[in-house]
Amino acid sequence: MSTLAGMLPIDWMMAIILFWLLLGLAGLLSHNPRFIVQIVFPLGAVAALALALAALAGTAQTQVATAPLGLPNLPFHLRLDALSAFFLLLLGAASVGISVFSSGYFRAMPVSKLGLLCLEYHVFLASMATVLLADDAYLFMLAWETMALSSYFLVTTDHEQPEVRQAGFLYLLMAHVGALAILMSFGVMLGAHGDDSFAAMRHVHLTSTSASVAMLLALVGFGAKAGVLPLHAWLPEAHPAAPSPVSALMSGIMLKTAVYGLLRISFDLLGVPQWWWGVLLLTLGLITALFGVIFAAVQVDMKRLLAYSSIENIGIILIGIGLAIIFHTSGKGALAALALTAALYHALNHAFMKGLLFLGTGSVLHATGERHLGRLGGLIHGMPRLALLMLVGVLALAGLPPLNGFVSEWLTLQAFLLSPGLPQPYLNMLVPVAAAALALAAALAGFVMVKFYGVVFLGRSRALAAVPPHDAGAREQLGMAYLALGCVLLGTLPTFVVLGIDPVAAELVGHSLAGNVRSTGWLLLTPMRAERASYGPLVLLLVIGTGVLFTAWMVRRFYHGRLRIAPAWDCGFPEQNARMQDTAEGFGQPIRQIFEWFMGVVKHMPSPFDVTPTFHSSVHDRLWDLCYVPVQRASEMLSAQIGRLQQGRIHVYLLYSFVTLLVLLAFVQ
Repeated sequence: MSTLAGMLPIDWMMAIILFWLLLGLAGLLSHNPRFIVQIVFPLGAVAALALALAALAGTAQTQVATAPLGLPNLPFHLRLDALSAFFLLLLGAASVGISVFSSGYFRAMPVSKLGLLCLEYHVFLASMATVLLADDAYLFMLAWETMALSSYFLVTTDHEQPEVRQAGFLYLLMAHVGALAILMSFGVMLGAHGDDSFAAMRHVHLTSTSASVAMLLALVGFGAKAGVLPLHAWLPEAHPAAPSPVSALMSGIMLKTAVYGLLRISFDLLGVPQWWWGVLLLTLGLITALFGVIFAAVQVDMKRLLAYSSIENIGIILIGIGLAIIFHTSGKGALAALALTAALYHALNHAFMKGLLFLGTGSVLHATGERHLGRLGGLIHGMPRLALLMLVGVLALAGLPPLNGFVSEWLTLQAFLLSPGLPQPYLNMLVPVAAAALALAAALAGFVMVKFYGVVFLGRSRALAAVPPHDAGAREQLGMAYLALGCVLLGTLPTFVVLGIDPVAAELVGHSLAGNVRSTGWLLLTPMRAERASYGPLVLLLVIGTGVLFTAWMVRRFYHGRLRIAPAWDCGFPEQNARMQDTAEGFGQPIRQIFEWFMGVVKHMPSPFDVTPTFHSSVHDRLWDLCYVPVQRASEMLSAQIGRLQQGRIHVYLLYSFVTLLVLLAFVQ
């Protein structure tokens, strides 16, 4: 038994998981809302910080443990290696700010809901950490299902509303479909062996066909959780229904557990991946990224817009994983490490960027009661601190330097641009097209963020609110400031981040970028060679800061002091009001027109006789009609046919039993 001082990082992580469960139980049993929001949630944030520190200490060497739980002959196995340590770091670091924010956000919730939500929240955190530590199929699936159920209950916190219940049911259905696919993938990898541990799976030699079947099942299972097309249907529905801190946890962290599972199976449990797996992931990633950003551009609901943006960013991560597999199987070890590093870097960045923006939308929702972009505007005047913090997240998600979103996207593009000739000729044609598609997705993401921030915070209010909007509370601002600081540090100190990710790349693809990165010092990020490409974020930040200060000095030095205020030119129309400014629909109109054939746009035109004419258009996901409606109709038809067996007569049921018995007897003989 280890002493407290001699505890290993994996021991600390098991203790933190248990501590989270105890915190959730304490919140459930407590009837004091102040105790929950002022003690329990802050202690959860402290535990998350301890988890991140333990993960940093756990990257040096692989550690294994066996928990004294489970079933007879099926104990729980745990393993901490570089891959799991990275995602545990992501979980701990991002959830610190979310838990601090939650301690202020949930203070007005009724105590009848608050205690149960506290339990579900901390069980959700503990189950995600257990997924990342699990080293056998039994514990992994148990933690995976616990994660799905706890997040389902969090999504349906406001279950009194029918649309919330509907969104929760869809999420739970997709989660169980994905879990079934993952379970079958483990079954293929286990084969006839009785040992369900990952260590045993690593030594099972599968044929190429069996390995491909296991990989495809894993892609379906983890893709359903991550929101990969066409398994994305739950994501735009669940995020608007869930409380904003829950949306931040799900989008920023839970989606990354699916990325972890895909990496664990494809690179670790299945051994050396096959080249066409990378082509499949690259193609799916490009389609997912473009689909997500295009649909985000036409949304008028804040949280739905961010949900589609999450789909886009999962696509970018998938692109990096696909490139890593292609390069790894082609013997391009350095490029494989670069692509994998870019994917992991973007996963970490997305946790901070999207967590910050979802928390910001929660503050806007608390202050205004509105999620619809058409009824917002001008919030920078009443919520200046929130506007500043949200600006950091918006600029980061738009991929602008020197913030973190730019670095990971730049590394992904470098993996494309530095790729030499590949063995397959059509891959040499696919790579430039994929690079162009990624650049298009990045440009559209900037467009989406301009729309999001401009409509919500700039201009004038589009609706007369009974109560003027107020800025976020102190604890909400502290949680968001923590995530905003993370966006800045991840963007300005990329060399240290890449060196931190390097053990994962070395573990999965057997190649390291540390030598190249250290060769030019910490001021410049050099992924391959300095003569090919390098990036200095602090130098860029210094140039930008100097330019701003010089401009301010010039204005102060030569400004004559005279000021004349005049109304803006109004095209000859004398009446100016909030309706004169551009709307969310107007921002998305060009994208809506270009992709109208794909989006299923439904327009509601006013008639000449309407007293108050209004125009409204809605966007419909055609993939729902193509993929899900046929399944729904087939299941309804099958249920109707099976329902005919229920005649309500006892002699008919006895006849069924007798026929079944005869068939079984004939089969046995």
